[in-house]
Amino acid sequence: MTLRGKQKRYLRSEAHHLQPIFQIGKNGVNPAMITQINEALEKRELIKVSLLQNTDEVAEEVAHMLEKEIKCEIVQIIGRVLVLYKASTKEKFQKISREVKAIG
Repeated sequence: MTLRGKQKRYLRSEAHHLQPIFQIGKNGVNPAMITQINEALEKRELIKVSLLQNTDEVAEEVAHMLEKEIKCEIVQIIGRVLVLYKASTKEKFQKISREVKAIG
């Protein structure tokens, strides 16, 4: 599912007050971190990931790699912070995705 402009705007407004829950450091992105990010997206649907100053990773490259691996949507990239969205498969966690579908 590709997000439309209005849907991305809604998600950006929802993500504004969130703190990054994952930090990518000098070791980069590893398979364990990808699994944890996927599990967090399943429960929260919308998360922020930050890249620390000591990493050699580039935000756009990390975002596209996560998008491919986890099948999530990149809502926004601001400097070293990524905002990721993925609709939950479990109904009890689908608060944000219901709103996104309503905006449709």
